[in-house]
Amino acid sequence: MPVFQGPRRAREHGAQKRGARERRAARERGAARTPGAARLPLAARALLGALPGLAAVAALFLCANGVQEAADAQAAAPAASTDRYAAPRPDIVPRSVWLGGAARAQPAPRYDDRVVAVFVHHTDTPNGYDCDDVPAILRGVYQGQTGARDWDDIGYNFVVDRCGTVYEGRAGGIDRPVTGAHTQGFNHRTTGIAALGTYTAGVPVPDELTDAIAAVAAWKLGESGTDPHGKAVLVSSNGLSRFAAGATATLPAVAGHDDGYATSCPGAALTARLADIRDTAARLQGRA
Repeated sequence: MPVFQGPRRAREHGAQKRGARERRAARERGAARTPGAARLPLAARALLGALPGLAAVAALFLCANGVQEAADAQAAAPAASTDRYAAPRPDIVPRSVWLGGAARAQPAPRYDDRVVAVFVHHTDTPNGYDCDDVPAILRGVYQGQTGARDWDDIGYNFVVDRCGTVYEGRAGGIDRPVTGAHTQGFNHRTTGIAALGTYTAGVPVPDELTDAIAAVAAWKLGESGTDPHGKAVLVSSNGLSRFAAGATATLPAVAGHDDGYATSCPGAALTARLADIRDTAARLQGRA
């Protein structure tokens, strides 16, 4: 049964209710003005509105910090999966060391978005070299390609000698996906690694050389999460390759030059070691 209230008491009760509503609205406005509050869930904003000033700020900090940590963890998840098979970068001799003042003027380097395959080559030069003489030999390769062939730069992204030393080839940055000039039709999204020498049938292939090729392959492919034992889907840019221009080709992620172009490169002896190179590269990525 409703209780009768006199006019004065009713006015006092109404004033109390209005005062409570105004105080609650003021607390909610204060919480809304606090940086970061708008990003919080509705229940959290309601809780902040019920707290006095300093307590609201402290609660906001703790809650917002938790929200930020959760967002950071979610954003970091794709990177963690990409880095899962990352391999360390091997020691690489910069081109400035072997090329020096012999460099010709050339256009700016071109880049792809990532590397999903490597092509293995040989330079078709003599094998009986002293590894201390490699810088001079590389200058000769460079001069042959930029001089007689009139290329804008050496075509290979990396060159490896029989002692296992890796040299930077084409300009543009060791850590970047530089577009090379090593495999007709398939220079995009690939890296060219050349073995210094000629590795035709019956020629011994040093383990130091294949291990170094594998180290470069593991590192470059690891940046895109590519399995050295896997396949890469590439689009031919040139009808002089084994595939018509614009055709899609599925090739080994660690391929020989002759997989993409009709050639005897990288030589029968080095081709026979591609399986070993894939195995070593996979181990370096932690896939074994």
